[in-house]
Amino acid sequence: MSDITFESLGLSQAMLKALEKKGYGYPTTIQAEAIPHFMQWKDVIAKAPTGTGKTFAFGIPMIEHIDPENEAVQGLILAPTRELAIQIGDELRGLLTYFQNIRVAVLYGGAGIGGQIRQLEKKPQIVVATPGRLMDHYNRKTIRLDKIQTVVLDEADRMLDMGFFKDVTRIIEKIKNRKNLGLFSATISQEVMTVSWMYQRDEIEITVEPRQEDRPDIDQYSLTCTPLEKAETTLRLIRTQGYERIMIFCNTKHMCQRLTDDFQRAGLDCQCIHGDIRQSQREKTMQRYREGKLAILVATDVASRGIDVDDVDCVINYDIPEENEYYVHRIGRTGRARRKGIAWSIVSNFPEKAKLDEICKFCQFTVMPMVLGEDGSLSEEEVKAAPAPRRRFR
Repeated sequence: MSDITFESLGLSQAMLKALEKKGYGYPTTIQAEAIPHFMQWKDVIAKAPTGTGKTFAFGIPMIEHIDPENEAVQGLILAPTRELAIQIGDELRGLLTYFQNIRVAVLYGGAGIGGQIRQLEKKPQIVVATPGRLMDHYNRKTIRLDKIQTVVLDEADRMLDMGFFKDVTRIIEKIKNRKNLGLFSATISQEVMTVSWMYQRDEIEITVEPRQEDRPDIDQYSLTCTPLEKAETTLRLIRTQGYERIMIFCNTKHMCQRLTDDFQRAGLDCQCIHGDIRQSQREKTMQRYREGKLAILVATDVASRGIDVDDVDCVINYDIPEENEYYVHRIGRTGRARRKGIAWSIVSNFPEKAKLDEICKFCQFTVMPMVLGEDGSLSEEEVKAAPAPRRRFR
């Protein structure tokens, strides 16, 4: 794959200039494999880990196919969460820097519908949406779907998992004239296979194994402490290691808020996003974080998929995630765009240790146990050998 360049994929000058401006020289594996098929209007089902550049893999050919003279919606991307929808919209606008008259609208729940109707009145050719809000607009007759050529389901596994199966199939069925359908997913679940079987024709299957060169380059470490020392240990890690942009994950909204409050009292520049925080506030926090104006973001897993910031120095699992896949998605927030990343897991009891061991086995990761000195020095933890069983004589 190393000899493939964006130029060799037959992209327009405007697209090549935008990619050069963003500092992307070579396509990732998923981009190199998916873009040519999309350019030929083929149906694609792609399984690729987070952080491998899926948005560009479908965003680049979608933009290249848009007719700027035509004011109808021509491309539709469905995403499971508003954070991810906003993120995709931002990435597409970045690619449109040198294009004339191509507009993007982003539609999601939890925000006023008036502003979104105004976006639609500007005649966008590409719409990024969560399924529920798109159906809402369709029912209000504020959007037409009859001229859409390309439909993409991003994070398809998660979207169908979250109960959007009916909405998604209803939307696809309303798009009578589509030329191609793309399904992008970290895992190919039964529901994803069903959608593929129902709506794709002669689909091209692409699988990017996490063990390929696109796998983020992330050093993974753990720190063991007592439950009462957990916040203090994390605080010391942050203060002594010089990380500039940090993302911390907790399993619950309550823990997320509590840790943020603790860190703010300790004088850290820290905000959190979770399900109980108003959408407008979450967007403001995310914007500050993306722009590098916020040092520490604390989040739950719900928020983790929609966060796509290229230069996160370090991810900290304050709580060990309950699902193996969540761990992969969390640490995939660092080590992006071929940079080196660091992930820490704070282990404070035996169930957490057992869960982390299971994740390592499942994902074939190596997590190095470390000891953090009072002065911030780091050293490898000596793993004690299990005592030999004592023989009992009768």
